[in-house]
Amino acid sequence: MNAAMPGAILSIEALTLALPAGADRPFAVEQVSLALYPRQILCIVGESGSGKSMCASAVMGLLPKAIAVAGGAIHFEGRDLLTLPAADWRELRGQRIAMIFQEPMTALNPVIRIGDQIMEAFEAHGRLTPAERRARTIALAEEVGLPEPERIIRSYPHQLSGGQRQRAMIAMALALEPSILVADEPTTALDVTTQAQILRLIRDIQQRRGMAVMFITHDFGVVADIADRVAVMEKGRVVEEGAVADVLERPQHPYTRRLLAAVPTLSPPVRSSVAAEPVACEATGLGKIYRSKGWFGVGREVAAVKDVSFDIRRGETLGLVGESGSGKSTIGRLVVRLIEADSGVVRIGELDFTQSAGAGLRAARKHVQMVFQDPFASLNPRRRVGQIIADGPIAHGVAKTQAFARAEELLSLVGLDASAMRRFPHEFSGGQRQRIGIARALALDPDVLVADEPVSALDVSVQAQVLALLEELKTRLRLAMLFITHDLNVAAQVCDRIAVMHRGEIVELKPTAELLNAPEHPYTRALLAAVPGRQRIAPLS
Repeated sequence: MNAAMPGAILSIEALTLALPAGADRPFAVEQVSLALYPRQILCIVGESGSGKSMCASAVMGLLPKAIAVAGGAIHFEGRDLLTLPAADWRELRGQRIAMIFQEPMTALNPVIRIGDQIMEAFEAHGRLTPAERRARTIALAEEVGLPEPERIIRSYPHQLSGGQRQRAMIAMALALEPSILVADEPTTALDVTTQAQILRLIRDIQQRRGMAVMFITHDFGVVADIADRVAVMEKGRVVEEGAVADVLERPQHPYTRRLLAAVPTLSPPVRSSVAAEPVACEATGLGKIYRSKGWFGVGREVAAVKDVSFDIRRGETLGLVGESGSGKSTIGRLVVRLIEADSGVVRIGELDFTQSAGAGLRAARKHVQMVFQDPFASLNPRRRVGQIIADGPIAHGVAKTQAFARAEELLSLVGLDASAMRRFPHEFSGGQRQRIGIARALALDPDVLVADEPVSALDVSVQAQVLALLEELKTRLRLAMLFITHDLNVAAQVCDRIAVMHRGEIVELKPTAELLNAPEHPYTRALLAAVPGRQRIAPLS
């Protein structure tokens, strides 16, 4: 027990972490004090850069070398974790305090089987015989809900789905039955139904084993579903802390209120009709089969898209929602013709885009452009922003001076200063990089914009800004937009109609308000039921 915070299993006391010289501010974390109690889930919430993940890293003894401890203490079982030698950390980490990371594909070793990675925890701490380790690993796989545990433990990470990889990470963290589980954004990359399953799993195991959980997130819906207590962080400081009901329903700090106000909800705004507008994009009978070679030459086929048809009018946003693997991103790539359809037709206005070839295809591409999910991966890190935006028009014959002038106009249009022209992508925040991606997509004055999960990696307030920008641009430029997302809250705010995809097919397509208020298909109802925080997150008055 900690004397400073009676009853706490872990206490963070006036923790201050210094940033390297030249950073935007002197401290990553400043005077942070938090207590974690047995059988409790404490959610730490805030935007990128708020210091929440730094707190988790400090608790795990995994701070980057560039971050210096400038003050404070972290007490656990009578010891200050900040002063532990490496040998003590090796004994403690995994055995008493364990961690689930945000991206399991990065955290798991790609060349080692899942079972061996779980068994490694027992081996490192000298626990059990080889036969007992294997038996315990199978039992853990069953406990976290992995199907066919015997097969799963023989699989490599790339052979599992995102949700299965995250369950394997949870099994690794639980292997030595720790007292504290630190979960750093463990559901951010998952679709809504898988996210709901993982949250329920963490809560069930926490209650069954009596663990304390420190859960790092920027998603207030997740907070509503899983937290007992909430700490809100802004710029390295805790600005509000309390029971989950108090923070969500009666927030006191202006920053907390701003964050909650930015959370998208399932209440769609009233939209003007676009029924009189011409059709800008029409897909008819789209089909796509992915083929791969298996062992001993045995082929495998996956029907990613099956006989999909829809249209989008100028000034309209059609949302495409569904779980990972439902085929929605494949449709986006078919519409912009990054991949070829096996069947069906995509028309952009009067143009048969699927039949265009050679110079005709090159000319046609300017009519449909794409905003990608990860702006950092889709922007060339070696080129300045002005060049990135101007490249498209220059490739289509626009004079260089004119293209750069247009790039500067577009940066202003998306809310960035002209000085951004001379900077590189790494010098911008995630939200700013997404604005650059939007500017690049608009550089050729397209008729159709395909946005593939454009805000899934952004904080809630930045997300709200980008969504407002897309809505403004769509209205001003009369764009037809195909908006691909797994977040029904986001779809509710930006889409005029929503098409729900399941196993390669559109199972329901309706105006947004009608689909959300009266879903007909069982799969649509299941998606809506899985939305985190649906009953507890509502607009603040």
